Amino acid sequence: MPKTFDSGILGTIGETPLVKLERMFPGEHSQFFAKIERFNPGGSIKDRSGLNMLLEALRNGDITPGRSVVVESSSGNLAVGLAQICRYFDLRFICVVDAKTTEQNLAIMRAYGAEVEVVDERDPATGEFLPVRLRRVRELVARIPYAYSPNQYGNLSNPQAHERTMREIVEALDGRLDYLFCSVSTFGTLRGCADHLRKEGLRTKVVAVDAQGSAIFGQLPTRRLIPGHGASVVPALMDPDAADEVVHVSDLDCVVACRRLVAREAILAGGSSGATLAAAERMLPRIPAGSVAALIFPDGGDRYLGTVYSDDWVREHFGEVSHLWKD
Repeated sequence: MPKTFDSGILGTIGETPLVKLERMFPGEHSQFFAKIERFNPGGSIKDRSGLNMLLEALRNGDITPGRSVVVESSSGNLAVGLAQICRYFDLRFICVVDAKTTEQNLAIMRAYGAEVEVVDERDPATGEFLPVRLRRVRELVARIPYAYSPNQYGNLSNPQAHERTMREIVEALDGRLDYLFCSVSTFGTLRGCADHLRKEGLRTKVVAVDAQGSAIFGQLPTRRLIPGHGASVVPALMDPDAADEVVHVSDLDCVVACRRLVAREAILAGGSSGATLAAAERMLPRIPAGSVAALIFPDGGDRYLGTVYSDDWVREHFGEVSHLWKD
């Protein structure tokens, strides 16, 4: 299977910019770079995963344009990416989302012709939507002729896509990279990045950024407000050896970091990007001077305008906390 896809709009997936954060940590004697994944055509890093999974399925004959039905569970970004990719390949797409999915994402999916099924009941055991979404995907695949689920949570084509992501970062920095900060959910991005670093023999320290109340690294799952990182079940792709360190970040940490980022760097980033930045800030006292660190920012903040960047929403959930991000 080719590492890239060069035709049409899908040929623009990847090769996203690596931006030096000049103002985020004033006085620090290390360099911090952000991989800005919002520049993929679907607006997030999930375009890479979606394209790699569907190209592999096309190559293997698991799906056929004009006949197959792709069915997947997603909280937002992969859904948008798959909707665009499926439209390009003439594949019917049914996405199982939940009540936390924004109206904006739902509208984008429908604009591409995707069919949306919304799960609004939480799993009794975990209090989360994900187990219910996954059950619904299995039911649809069993019932619909020619249905296929990419299964981002267990498909090895997901992390394989991010070996390229990591290669882009390493090449842009001429091989000099001391720290990588990467949020986790399906574990596809972090695992793929770690696999590339191992293959190249690089000693980059990999920091996994997880949500407080996420089950991925053994915490009891609790309700979380901000999607994109964390999970209520341990994903099949989880590799406990892929990360050298784990940092758990709260919803409020995400909000504060996102607001500081846009104020200092004029980068409007999504919630999991804020989590990644918050983790890097927490580790600052332990990062030796002269280090080079890369942070993966999975998506942009335009899909969080009603939450992270809404003063009313922030006050409703956290109280008056604007002093935490105002210089």
